[in-house]
Amino acid sequence: MPRTAPPTASAAPRPGIATPTPGGASLLVLLGALTAIGPLSLDMYLPAFPAMTRDLDASPAQVQLSLTTCLIGLALGQLVTGPLSDRWGRRRPVLVGVLAYALLALLCAAAPSAPALATARFAQGFAGGTGVVVARAVVRDLYAGRAAARYFSRLTLVFGVAPVAAPGVGSLVLRFGSWRAVFVALAVIALLLAAAVAWRLPETLPLDRRSTGGLANTARTMRSLFADRGYLGYSLTQGLAFAGLFAYISGSSFVFQDVFGLSAVVFSLLFGLNALALVAAGQANARLLDRFDPRRLLVTTLLVGAVAALGVLGGALGDSLVLVAAALFVFVGSLGMVMPNSTALALDAHARHAGTAAALMGATQSVIGALAAPLVGLGGEGSALPMAAVTTGAAGLSLVAVLTLTRPRR
Repeated sequence: MPRTAPPTASAAPRPGIATPTPGGASLLVLLGALTAIGPLSLDMYLPAFPAMTRDLDASPAQVQLSLTTCLIGLALGQLVTGPLSDRWGRRRPVLVGVLAYALLALLCAAAPSAPALATARFAQGFAGGTGVVVARAVVRDLYAGRAAARYFSRLTLVFGVAPVAAPGVGSLVLRFGSWRAVFVALAVIALLLAAAVAWRLPETLPLDRRSTGGLANTARTMRSLFADRGYLGYSLTQGLAFAGLFAYISGSSFVFQDVFGLSAVVFSLLFGLNALALVAAGQANARLLDRFDPRRLLVTTLLVGAVAALGVLGGALGDSLVLVAAALFVFVGSLGMVMPNSTALALDAHARHAGTAAALMGATQSVIGALAAPLVGLGGEGSALPMAAVTTGAAGLSLVAVLTLTRPRR
């Protein structure tokens, strides 16, 4: 398994890095915003799902497919951009990606049908994957071990605002326009983010640490990552946990609005409350890392999440809104500790190829998560059971992965 760096408060900038003080508020906010591209892409148009099925004359499964294609695009975008950022640095790839994301959001807004929207969302996700992978690589450029886990935890305070605000902003946009206006708003947000990247993002990968081996070297690096049992285990753990989260993301709009009869506004409030739980858990994780190592916290919170997922399943079987909502609050909150710890543990031994390692981990997360949406959609309408079953299965498998693949060798 990957070796764990000794606990440090932070890692000093490496020679040749033109950057403000690592951990500064401006860098934290910017990296959080880049990571938030994923949640914004997935969450902001959730309240519009019922309206989209009517406007596009499509089934819920066809509309949910746009979530799946976006996630697949995110996966492939990270696989391409991560190695490129190891070769060309962090700034150029992310700037191009965010600008492309803005243009593709406008293409989504003009989609005439559900298949066309799914195709445009794939391209939009591909461009958005740039910000996600570069943000992770920048953190690994600057931090290691517990310090990296602590910084990833603090990032949840920033990018956690995205799922809190996104459905509410989406609902607000829907009061003044159609679902197409939501994608126009995403384009505007991306343009503002591109300006911030050009102005404030430092280059954290100096020339002497960049990869120069081309595709052959990238292939060798990926093979070595797959051969690293610990890296693979933590990546699968995070990917399976994300699949549980994505089952909730893709199914909750229909479950709360169509099955339990809540309004779009109330659904947005519940969704935001769960996201706040994720943010709060992330901040608690940053403090708990002073006393406990990241792996112990990871295993504990995965166990809590698995029990909570069983609660969601029980609430679905009993048709209980209160139990489903309460259990989801705990499950989503637990991921505020799962994500930063699994990310830091996976990347810890791979500082030399942080972009490629972050890309492969992010792609694994996206691909596994992408399987959740069609599974929820194929379960049919009129019941919370499909969402609950997929969430529970993913949470259980995530716990199994960390206990088996990342078990310390004696």
